[in-house]
Amino acid sequence: MLNPKDITAVILAGGEGRRMNGADKGLLELWGKPLVVHLLERLAPQVGKVLINANRNLDCYRQLAPVVPDNDVHYAGPLAGFEAGLSHAPSEWVLFVPCDSPLVPMDLAHRLCAAIRHHDQIAVVDDGIQLHAATALVHQSLLPSLCNYLDGGDRKLQLWFERHQLVTVDFSDQVEAFFNLNTETALQELEQQAQK
Repeated sequence: MLNPKDITAVILAGGEGRRMNGADKGLLELWGKPLVVHLLERLAPQVGKVLINANRNLDCYRQLAPVVPDNDVHYAGPLAGFEAGLSHAPSEWVLFVPCDSPLVPMDLAHRLCAAIRHHDQIAVVDDGIQLHAATALVHQSLLPSLCNYLDGGDRKLQLWFERHQLVTVDFSDQVEAFFNLNTETALQELEQQAQK
């Protein structure tokens, strides 16, 4: 099995935060800490190294972990973060997690690594209700394919995934762990719950 300590995690915090009135989502606070800090605390014990993909407030993020900005400054979505992460990660395998999922499981890396058998596979979280496409384990050898896809003007994660062998990993036992805080209301609702 692929050892989770041999992989790099990349927290995707490079978006425009359109549904959050342009806020830098990774720096929004939940239970007194920025969302990105919640993820760092959960991911760091699982993997060999953690990077942050960000395009704004770089100095703030650099105080927490090494930062890799998008290669394209036009906010091309999560796949631009995938490209940056695959370009800069010191490991062959890279785990991507969006910054607005602060409750990811403590065994996320282990379970995704256990599902991988070949380099051309991409392991993606399936919570039993939906696929969480931006939470995925990807091999660096897929970088040329991703660059070609982005150069063609495409941005949809799922369409790029269709070019490769997708391995869905069942996390239906932890549906709440992938709660996406992509609106201010969602953030406020989680804030009112007890910290997990």
